[in-house]
Amino acid sequence: MEAVFPRVLTAGEACWVVEFGDSIDMAVNARVQALRRKIESAPFPGFIETVPTYRSLAVCFNPMVSDGEKLKDALLETAQGLTAEAEAEGETVLIPVCYEGELAPDLPRVAEHTGLSEEEVVRRHTANDCYCYMLGFTPGFSYLGGMDPTLETPRLKEPREKIPAGSVGIAAKQTGIYPIDSPGGWNLIGRTPLTLFDPDRPVPIFLNAGMWVRFYPVGPEEFARIKEDAARPDWKPEMRRREADA
Repeated sequence: MEAVFPRVLTAGEACWVVEFGDSIDMAVNARVQALRRKIESAPFPGFIETVPTYRSLAVCFNPMVSDGEKLKDALLETAQGLTAEAEAEGETVLIPVCYEGELAPDLPRVAEHTGLSEEEVVRRHTANDCYCYMLGFTPGFSYLGGMDPTLETPRLKEPREKIPAGSVGIAAKQTGIYPIDSPGGWNLIGRTPLTLFDPDRPVPIFLNAGMWVRFYPVGPEEFARIKEDAARPDWKPEMRRREADA
């Protein structure tokens, strides 16, 4: 029997999961983010947090305060009334990346697989705004869609045991940034000097689901300068206005 969306599934006595589809799709994720914004802008009694994924939103609540069944009905009714329009306008955070030398160990592999030069891989990787569908795997790991489809490259057959924080990778149709040192099997084509996860910051995670990102290339010297600047408490990332047709 084919599933009907949206639907609300249980994830224990203190969490409902609202599903909007079964694929990685911008229209599906737009509904996820729309529901998240609606809930967080006017939290219901007992609300704890929301956790967005590609196609669903987990809504966590205190069952001693919230009536779970009434909340389930309200979530379904709200989800059914949402549109599929993504937030086209807003801001894009600009992410510097050094695509050179030991910071880009798999750039030659991606170039060979795609039939492009290394320079063209970099040009195409920095040509589009990418959309953060969700976070997962490690704290602050961003799964980014919108990459130029010609850069699609399969994961490594043998994952690395340790990938340095800030590494920018490609796996199939997606690109992403490793926020902390961790194992991983994505193709590493560069590294950003920005710290994407710092538990000592007021807001530990740099990128969040629903944000837009644009990579831009920097050389080793600029990489080092930005890394030093970004360590200052008053540092803020560079932003660019995103237009509806961007």
